[in-house]
Amino acid sequence: MPSERRHRPSRWWGVAALALLAVGTFRAAGWLFVLCLIAAAVCGSLAVVGRPSARGVFHDAIAVPLASAGALAWVYAAQGRLRGSTGARHWRLGASVAATVALLAVFVPLLAGADATFAAIVTGLVPRMDAPTTTRWIVLFLLTGTTTLGALYVLAGPPAPADAGSTRAKRTLARLEWALPVGALTVLFASFLGAQLVALFGGDDYVQRTAGLTYADYARSGFWQLAAVTLLTLAVILPVLHRAARDSAADRLWLRGLLCTISGLTLVIIASAFGRMWTYQQAYGFTVLRLLVGTCELWLGVVYLLVVVAVLRLETAWLPRTTLATAVAALLMLAVANPEALVASENIDRWQRGADLDADYLSGLSADIVPVLDRLPGPIRLDLRQRLTHREDDETWNSWNLARMRAGE
Repeated sequence: MPSERRHRPSRWWGVAALALLAVGTFRAAGWLFVLCLIAAAVCGSLAVVGRPSARGVFHDAIAVPLASAGALAWVYAAQGRLRGSTGARHWRLGASVAATVALLAVFVPLLAGADATFAAIVTGLVPRMDAPTTTRWIVLFLLTGTTTLGALYVLAGPPAPADAGSTRAKRTLARLEWALPVGALTVLFASFLGAQLVALFGGDDYVQRTAGLTYADYARSGFWQLAAVTLLTLAVILPVLHRAARDSAADRLWLRGLLCTISGLTLVIIASAFGRMWTYQQAYGFTVLRLLVGTCELWLGVVYLLVVVAVLRLETAWLPRTTLATAVAALLMLAVANPEALVASENIDRWQRGADLDADYLSGLSADIVPVLDRLPGPIRLDLRQRLTHREDDETWNSWNLARMRAGE
C-alpha cells in the first residue's frame, strides 16, 4: 500500500510529460513545442523522482539531467562486473545486430530499385543523410541516451524523501524582524493602487495632463515594472512564510493578516498589469510575445491564490509542486487554445474595425493560423497562405503535423 501511494504522483507527472510532447503533433508553432519540450523534461524528471525529495522541488525538476554524468560511470562499472559472466552472450547479440543491419543494407536498395512504389515508401521512412540531418540525429541520440541513463540511475538510487531529510532546527524570524519590511511594502502597495484608481477613473485626459502620454503609452510604460514587482514580492512572501515564528496565536494572526493583505494587494497589481497589456494590444496590435506575457500574468495570479491558501493553512510543503502543476496546466491550455491563431484572429478583428493589418508579421507565424485566414479577402488570404506554405519543408513521416497537413489541403 505505501508503494502505491508513492508511485501515484509519478504516474500523473508522466502523463503530463506525454501530453506536452504530443503538442508537436497538432501544433506547428516551433516556439510552443520548445516550451512544451522543456516542460516535459521537468515533468519527466519529477515522474522519475517520485515523491518529493529532501533536496527540494528545484533539484527534483532537474534530477535526471544532473544524474546523467554519474550514470555513465555507473553503466561502465556495471559493464565491468558483467563482462566475465555474460561477455560471450553480449558478443553474440552484437554479431546478430550487425548481421541484421548488413542484410538490410543489401536487400533494401535492391528491392527499392525493383519497384517504384516500394522505393517511395523507403524514401519516406529513411531520413535524408546530409550533414545537418546527420548532426541533428547524432545530437538527438546522445541527448536521449544520456537522459535515459540518468533516469535509470535515479530509479536505481532515488534521493531521500522529504520526510527523511535533516531534522536540524531552522532559525525563525521574530515578529518584528519580518513584520516591519512586509508592513512597509503593504503600505507602499496600497498607496500605489490608490494612484492607479485615480488614473483609471480619470481616463485618457487625466493621464495626458499628468504624464504627457496617451493611455495606451501609459499602460505600456509601467507593465514590465509591475511584472518585476509581482515576482519580487514572491521572493519576500515565501521566505517569511517559511521562517516566521508562529509559536503564539498572536504570531499566527499577524502572519496571516499581513501576508494575506500584501498577497491581495499584489493580486490587484497583477490585474493592473494584465489590464495594461490588454489596453496596449488593443491599441497597437496583438503579438505572440504579448500573449505569452499576459498568460504569465494570469498564471501568477493563480500562484498568488495558492500562496494565500498556504498562508491561511501555514503550510508550504505542497506549494512548490502544485505551482509547477499549474504552470504545466497553463501551458497545455495555451496549446489547446492555439495561441498563434488567437493572435491572428485578434489582429483581423482590429483590421475589420479600421486598424492596419501587419501581413508581414502574420506571414512569420506558423501554419496554425491558416483556419482563421478564411476571414480575410481573397487576395490577402491567398498571399498569406502562399507565403506560409512556401516556408514549410517537405513532410516526412517523423515530421508529420496536423496543422501543416490541414494547411496544405
